[in-house]
Order: sequence, then C-alpha cells, then structure tokens
Amino acid sequence: MADVKVLGFWASPFVLRARIALHLKSVNYEYVEEDLESKSDLLLKSNPVFKQVPVLLHGGNSISESLIIVQYIDEVWSSAAPSILPSDPYERAVSRFWAAYVDDKWSNALRARLVAEGEEAKKATLAQVEEGLALFEEEYGKLRKGKPFFGGDQIGYLDIVIGCILAWVQVIEKFSEMKLIDEAKTPGLFQWADSFCSHEAVKDVLPDVEALAQYGLKVRAKFLNAKPTPQ
Repeated sequence: MADVKVLGFWASPFVLRARIALHLKSVNYEYVEEDLESKSDLLLKSNPVFKQVPVLLHGGNSISESLIIVQYIDEVWSSAAPSILPSDPYERAVSRFWAAYVDDKWSNALRARLVAEGEEAKKATLAQVEEGLALFEEEYGKLRKGKPFFGGDQIGYLDIVIGCILAWVQVIEKFSEMKLIDEAKTPGLFQWADSFCSHEAVKDVLPDVEALAQYGLKVRAKFLNAKPTPQ
C-alpha cells in the first residue's frame, strides 16, 4: 500500500493542485477517486470537518485544503526538487496574496458565470472573470522576470493555483462562445498557459475539456433545480 494517497475527484481543480505538486516533487502516490454523491468512509474520517476533497494521506496523517496540501508537500519533500513556494519572503507573500484572490474571488466568478441566468447576469459575471485574467496578465509580467512561469524557470506555487483552473476557463469559453485567453488580449497568459499545460507534471492529469463541459452542464442544472421557485 502506498505511503502517500490523494483522495480526489476528477473534475476538481483543487485536487489537481495536490497531484501536480506531488509530480513536481517526483513523489509516488496512490490516487483514489471519490464519488461525491456517496462519499467514502475514508474521506469522511479523513476530513470530518469539511468532508471535501482533496485530502492528502501521508504516514498515517491526513491533510486537507488544497493550498495547505501544496505547502505541506513543498516542506516535507523540500530536497526532492526546487521549492514550489518562492524562497524570497516578499515574493512568497505576493504569491499567497494572489492565491487567496483566486480562491476567495476569481474562482467564485467562474462558478457564477457557469450558473448565470439572463444576459445581464452572464455579462456581469463574465466581466469579473476577464478582470481577473487582466490582473494575472499584469502580475505575470512582474513575477516571471523574463522566464516562462510565474515561478521563474520552473512551475511554482502561483502557476499551480491558477493553472489548475485553466480547463474550467476553457469550459466558460465554450459556453460563452468567445476566447478569454488569447494572443491578442492576454499574450503573456496565452504563452504561459501553453507551457503549463504541456509540462510533464501537468499534462497527464488535466481533465478533458469536453467531459468537463458536460459535467458543468450537470452542475448548472442541479444548481438551477435547487433554486426556490418565485412566488
């Protein structure tokens, strides 16, 4: 039995973070796919507070929440590969700031666009997604220092945080019938996204966009069916 396990779900960008971090550190692990409609006893026992994926199991301990997991992997396997988090304290703080922005605001804008009803709501939520991409384009120019990734020569913390949501951006592009990351509007991100998605640590775990779009339609339908009927 593997000493390291990841409990996950194929469509979750947050699960991808843990898997890519392990790949970057060349850590062998067992991936366990969860049925989120019927969660396993192992998941419920390992993450009794949130009952969510991802969960990293290592040496008899369980670690939850994707950003915490990535930092844990970086610290435990510190000598296995270059550090995922920047070594400079200021750059590390900046990366954590943008990671918080992604999780607290930008990913919520993507979810809102996915389930938006009506043209006005669709336009408003799409504008929030585009605002985030414009910010990332600007920050990429500052952080990369002429190198291919936010982390420099290698994929780093912010690359993982943003990059794992790229497939969902492509789903939103599909639903909106427009390109959000293209060579004209976001030339830096356009090149970065190609480099990220083709990286050895990434390409084999990215979800299929068509399958993800179909799953997105199911999520949207479930959300709309759960909304209270106007009186």
